[in-house]
Amino acid sequence: MSFAENQILVTNAEELPGYKIVEVRGLVIGITVRSRGLGGNIVASLRSLVGGEIKEYIELAEQARLQALQRMIDNARTLGANAVINVRFDSNELAQNMDEIIAYGTAVIVTKNS
Repeated sequence: MSFAENQILVTNAEELPGYKIVEVRGLVIGITVRSRGLGGNIVASLRSLVGGEIKEYIELAEQARLQALQRMIDNARTLGANAVINVRFDSNELAQNMDEIIAYGTAVIVTKNS
């Protein structure tokens, strides 16, 4: 294989161009729950009065997605996979200031096409 042994290939496609899926290891999920702190809520509320992008929430959302993605990759590694295909994100509001972010996909073992 041309990629490092500990590297996990990740795609939202159903297959990886140039690679053959040789084994499906199963569904992998990464979850995080984030709370918007009081300070962030106050600043965001003030920003919403004038309109435009609310940077505090964008940063929070980016961090949450990256953490969920990393947890999904770690779960794939635990299953012995070297790739995750068909990756998707989902989010749910759990409470007024808490959001659940989920990354999920199918852990597979791939080999480079010859």
